[in-house]
Amino acid sequence: MTLLHLFDLDGTLMYGSAAPVEISRQLGVGEEIAKLERAFAAREIGPHQFSMAARELWSELTPDHVRAAFDGSPWLAGIRDVWTEIRERGDYCAVISLSPSFFVELLLEWGAHAAHGSVFPEVPFTRPVEAAGILTPEAKVDVADRLCERFGVGRVDCVAYGDSMTDAVLFEAVPRSVAVNARPYLAERATHVYQGRDLREAYQLVGAARPEVDAS
Repeated sequence: MTLLHLFDLDGTLMYGSAAPVEISRQLGVGEEIAKLERAFAAREIGPHQFSMAARELWSELTPDHVRAAFDGSPWLAGIRDVWTEIRERGDYCAVISLSPSFFVELLLEWGAHAAHGSVFPEVPFTRPVEAAGILTPEAKVDVADRLCERFGVGRVDCVAYGDSMTDAVLFEAVPRSVAVNARPYLAERATHVYQGRDLREAYQLVGAARPEVDAS
């Protein structure tokens, strides 16, 4: 049985941080992004409003800033090891995040088969953010369905990894899920719960125990 592992980024692959936070630190607008993060967590603004406001904060962003943010982020240990093992087993791994695509897609360098984020203009920005390209929690499921079609699997073959309410819709859509350093709301809805800083340990909760296939 082939599995498709679907990873969130912010707070999941990253420990205690998020791509917008790390990007904003490079530009000295950490307090401003923290205010937006609080408003988003309180549901005072949605993904579209958050992304458009972040785009304005990042008006001076360059590719060097993005690379520095990526390289300096507090990643969980063992990400590349896990994705190498997934590939060697003939399974698939993908990242689906509400964070900017220009950041999320850098994880392809680490071995992800696919990486999908909210579509931002190319850095340095010369265009505004288009609302249609911004992912929502519900859109994560749409992306997962497209990936299932691409890799020849179904939702029943998926494992989702996440940490917050933005992952809840995807957790409900697939049979196996791992709440990674998650808030209680999501942990209660997961089939497995992990607290720690090593993705290899989280992966072992489901990755090494493949579902039985009925051969009758």
